[in-house]
Amino acid sequence: MITYNADGVKMPKIRKRETTAWIKAVAAEYGRKTGEIGYMFVNDEKILEVNREYLGHDYYTDIITFDYDEGDTVNGDIVISLDTVRSNAEMLGKEYDDELHRVIIHGILHLCGVNDKGPGEREIMEAAENKALAMLAATKG
Repeated sequence: MITYNADGVKMPKIRKRETTAWIKAVAAEYGRKTGEIGYMFVNDEKILEVNREYLGHDYYTDIITFDYDEGDTVNGDIVISLDTVRSNAEMLGKEYDDELHRVIIHGILHLCGVNDKGPGEREIMEAAENKALAMLAATKG
């Protein structure tokens, strides 16, 4: 089950049923099923608090993914700062909704084993994000 919640921010206008189907389709591309995945949309202050408390990092970020995978089933909690998504969209000249969907799927890609910290991994992650976003665009006609 995939759940969407907000803490301290207004719930973003995402089509939950469509987004859930897309997430499941992307996971399937990696031979994975979706189990319990919880999205929490927050502001910058909350994600900084989570970053400090759970990861020992003292900086803002757009997303934090907690991985609880079991075998071929992806499970996890994904915390997304809508403030950072909005500022990144502006900085990159992207539409807010497009950037939000990129970040939503970024967490799923992490749960599917795609990394972005090592040499060359950022490019692999970006290619995976672009492929996933193209899948979403295809469902919209």
